Amino acid sequence: MTTGNSNLPLVWDFIDRKTEVFTDLADRVWETPETCYMEKLSAAAHREMLEAQGFRITENVAGIPTALIGEAGEGGPVIAFLGEYDALAGLSQKAGAVHQEPLIPGANGHGCGHNLLGSASLLAATALKDWLEMTGTPGRVRYYGCPAEEGGAAKAFMVRAGAFEDVDIAISWHPSNFAGVQRETSLANCRIDFTFTGRAAHASAVPELGRSALDAVELMNVGVNYMREHMPSDCRIHYAVLDTGGISPNVVQAHAKVRYVVRAPELPGLLALIERVKKIAEGAALMTETKVESTILAGVSNLIVNKPLMDAMQDIWDSMGPPPFDEADVAFAEKIRATLTPEDIAVSWNQERLEPRDIPLADFVLPAHNEVRQMGGSTDVGDVSWVVPTVQAYGATLAVGTQLHTWQVVAQGQSALAHKGMVSAAKAMAATGLAAIESEQLREAAWGDLKKRRKGQEYTSPIPPVAEPPVAAMTVK
Repeated sequence: MTTGNSNLPLVWDFIDRKTEVFTDLADRVWETPETCYMEKLSAAAHREMLEAQGFRITENVAGIPTALIGEAGEGGPVIAFLGEYDALAGLSQKAGAVHQEPLIPGANGHGCGHNLLGSASLLAATALKDWLEMTGTPGRVRYYGCPAEEGGAAKAFMVRAGAFEDVDIAISWHPSNFAGVQRETSLANCRIDFTFTGRAAHASAVPELGRSALDAVELMNVGVNYMREHMPSDCRIHYAVLDTGGISPNVVQAHAKVRYVVRAPELPGLLALIERVKKIAEGAALMTETKVESTILAGVSNLIVNKPLMDAMQDIWDSMGPPPFDEADVAFAEKIRATLTPEDIAVSWNQERLEPRDIPLADFVLPAHNEVRQMGGSTDVGDVSWVVPTVQAYGATLAVGTQLHTWQVVAQGQSALAHKGMVSAAKAMAATGLAAIESEQLREAAWGDLKKRRKGQEYTSPIPPVAEPPVAAMTVK
């Protein structure tokens, strides 16, 4: 179905012809890193590329100024390619440096490779668009420019707004140590701010008149810590105190705020755990005679994998092989690997259940397996996967052992090896989109698998209807 498809070389040729244009786009986004919901320059760069490649453009998707959609083609099935372009705070780093050296101290950096992510997805969409135009095949290709994956849950807001209602198949990817098919599920999560309001007073002269909001935050944290023994072991809860109520210990703090991230393997379990956390906050307010308000900033669902699409993409990767790294790529990767710990390198192999090898770059494609594994993180691609059959690739853009959200990722973000991994991922995605366009059987099988894995549950957005996309950068993931 895939390896023998005579159209694949043509689609891949379209990618090869435009590789330089899209690697330039990736470098441009790398050079202007912007965080959660602030990606004005990155979104503008993607919009310009969509316009140059002949897509019809929709902006301000779901009321998000940095979210956009480009569409091409007429009739037929709709194939969506998901792109991201947000950076992380505090990870500025000089390209190509093999030691930590911020480009601008304290500034942002693409520590998760999203400069590559959006560019490869748009390259794949463009190649499939060009093939549809040349062959006159019915079908529509859409590129979704999705901001704020790093904690902002933009795709969840886009799903809630109905942006994926008529999509047949969704395809994405993520930079990684290895090339292949992502077969792991992710954790559902929710970000909630708890704001406590008390009463100020002189902490020594009349402490009995004060009602400490900071005490309420501390009591809430203690309560949640005690709850950890009595919640499922595969759930996770993290917190950060955003406002301690001031710097004067002789003033009873009248206000304080704490942000919680609650995670669970599946959406129903997440919603139940959120209610338990809210009860603890209410108890802390009761104990301190303060008031508490909770605000859900963002939430994402667990990722639902799709076996028919994963198998189709696996066939493609197996026929392609890994990116064509050369001696210069290997030499640079060796220098990066020298900055990593043995634990860094071991974790990369262990996460994929692979026997460790002493190689700086992956010279193979991840083998297929039928075990559905759980990764520790979360992604707003999960919300898309609840409403549309979704598949994701891994692209080998990093030296083996490189951990995401580190300066080493940023250092490799403009390298030749990263560009090669990005282009290979684009080819895998474009070929998977082609297979979905040409095979109604594959599309039907993908939808059947999604319905089976949802187990009769309908999608429920973890974001309340009244919640709007937050504008503040939230970069903890």
